[in-house]
Amino acid sequence: MNETTFKDLNLMPELQTAIDKENYIIPTPIQSKSIPSLLEGKDLIGIAQTGTGKTAAFVLPILQRMTEQYPRIIKTLVLAPTRELAAQIGESFSTYGAFLKFKNTVIFGGVGQGKQVQTLSKGVDIVVATPGRLLDLLNQGKLSLKNIEFFVLDEADRMLDMGFIHDIKKIISKLPHERQSLFFSATMSPQVNTLANSLLRNPIHVEVAAQATTVERVKQNIFFVDTGSKEQLLLELLRQKHLTSVLVFSRMKHRANRISLFLNKNGLSSDAIHGNKSQNARTKAINDFKTGRINILVATDIAARGIDIDNISHVINYELPNEPESYVHRIGRTARAGADGTAFSFCAADERDFLRDIEKLIRQKIPVMDHKFHSETAKNAEGTAAKPAPKKPFVRHSKSKKSPNTGPRRFSSKRIKPKNRPTHSRRR
Repeated sequence: MNETTFKDLNLMPELQTAIDKENYIIPTPIQSKSIPSLLEGKDLIGIAQTGTGKTAAFVLPILQRMTEQYPRIIKTLVLAPTRELAAQIGESFSTYGAFLKFKNTVIFGGVGQGKQVQTLSKGVDIVVATPGRLLDLLNQGKLSLKNIEFFVLDEADRMLDMGFIHDIKKIISKLPHERQSLFFSATMSPQVNTLANSLLRNPIHVEVAAQATTVERVKQNIFFVDTGSKEQLLLELLRQKHLTSVLVFSRMKHRANRISLFLNKNGLSSDAIHGNKSQNARTKAINDFKTGRINILVATDIAARGIDIDNISHVINYELPNEPESYVHRIGRTARAGADGTAFSFCAADERDFLRDIEKLIRQKIPVMDHKFHSETAKNAEGTAAKPAPKKPFVRHSKSKKSPNTGPRRFSSKRIKPKNRPTHSRRR
């Protein structure tokens, strides 16, 4: 049986030229399964992890089905969970639409809205946006969605994880009823399924891998290690020459900063990205990583969403995620574009239950690596020892009625005159 090529997908000459320029010949499974139905105008629900080529799977048919109209009005809306993913989808529209006359723009928070509003006022055909900033501009009357013909909700599971469900529902309520809707998610939880059913009409279903399975080409290993030894273990691994381009994951923003600082102090070029970093800083770090100026990028789950880099050799989970699905997303950052990849995961005692949940989800035991920092305590942790310590409740100190002078003192620039102060001098 002959393999399908892009030339078999009946794409218009302008798109085929752009594809040829990118040296694309064989479509990925999600592209070959989705594009013909999308060209027919059908709604679609696609279950696919990042790195499967899903962006081209929706960008190409949308560009083919869009009609040129002047003055320009917004006919396509793509929602993405993060700024980085939105920016990369915008780049895809520019790349594949290089020989067409459509204009696209990307809208996200973290930067001033002035330039974004100015671009919208000049007229665009395609908007790629994160939900928060889009809703802000809608409420300000800076754009209209009444002419939308194509709507894409990308990485829906992550959207819900990030708490965007109410924003998404508000945006959907402003879309015209007659439209083509596309829905993509790496996993299909009941909540994601409910959202899909509310959005789509008689959709075709495309699933390119078993739900929540890991990328087959990724070699996975687990390192049982005490928390206090993680930095030294990381340093030893990263000093090996075959770790050429490494994405390191931590659960918390402050730890991502600390890891990057530690690596730089020890002569390893790295940077950190997370939600507290400015958009310019995040963009610079990703570009430095792409171009090889740094070869280690430390990231939190949300910040790493949308990083689309083909040559990541290793993913290191410095901390295991507390959601097993996030593990699937993380290790999917390597073994892209047909390459092999490796995922190393550190597991301390209080992360042992996280590992059990991950292995249950992926239906396999991750091979254990022997190393000089190996911890039997971490390996055999059970019960409360296998869970993170509960957070201490925040106790707010308030003034007691019986003891008005107890509790934290508040300082003011104004002097407060005490009541009933005696006029006579104090006795000595």
